[in-house]
Amino acid sequence: MSQLSSGERIHLVDHKRRQYALTLKAGDTYQFSGQKIAHDAIIGRPDGTIVVLSGGKKMLAVRPTFGDYVLKMPRGAQVLYPKDLALIPMWADVYPGARVFESGTGSGALTMALLRAVGPRGLVVTYEMREDFARTALLNIDRYMGPVPNLTALRKNTYEGIELLDDGIPFDRVVLDLPEPWQVVPHAATALRSGGIYLSFVPTVPQVVQTVEALERATVFGMIETFETLLRTWSVQGRSVRPDHRMVAHSGFITVARKVEPGLLRSMGGREAPPDGDREGLSDEAEEELNA
Repeated sequence: MSQLSSGERIHLVDHKRRQYALTLKAGDTYQFSGQKIAHDAIIGRPDGTIVVLSGGKKMLAVRPTFGDYVLKMPRGAQVLYPKDLALIPMWADVYPGARVFESGTGSGALTMALLRAVGPRGLVVTYEMREDFARTALLNIDRYMGPVPNLTALRKNTYEGIELLDDGIPFDRVVLDLPEPWQVVPHAATALRSGGIYLSFVPTVPQVVQTVEALERATVFGMIETFETLLRTWSVQGRSVRPDHRMVAHSGFITVARKVEPGLLRSMGGREAPPDGDREGLSDEAEEELNA
């Protein structure tokens, strides 16, 4: 499928690497800064081809990568940055064939990342309370992925509970992008299989604190970890190499936990021991506490 076709969502890229999204449609015309080009002049051309607008401006016509598509697609809720969308399936260990519960659907970016990870043998169930967000998300998903038979999108309030599918099989993963994920922790504890993974994304430290406290209170979650990612691009021009002046810094915190048999790990307030070999530099008091 190297040729661009009618109905496709493509990006036009100018010499400054700025991208402009459009959906190809036979007979339509795209206008840009007083110049225009017929969609028919793009349809049938190879992906990555140069097109020339009426005023002589040259642009690249490309199929967007997933990251580029997410940044330019219509939005209801705020979308996650590609740097977080890339890490979430990895740290949640979302594998082909996995059964994943997600909430909220938002604009559909995280839903698509999870669908790509589970593949056709897996499934994703996603809850969204707002009809306008759900409508935008499903449109975005359809534009990029086409029909997705292994997606179940429901208008439901996750804070009130997580329902298993008719087969009654627990989920392998629970992935949350909600303002108050700590309210969902008790529901995740029952909806997840043993050994399953919980992951939530929140933008602020107070949200992280409440989430981790809820995970510790639940007693069935261990191996709790929270981190953030910072993305910095570099300018490379010959032998002149330096970091770019702007970067995608803090966007949010990712908290991950495993559903495990209670008893080995301490209850709320305790910390797990570091792996063997990682105790160098600990005080005698810290060693004594870890060995207690």
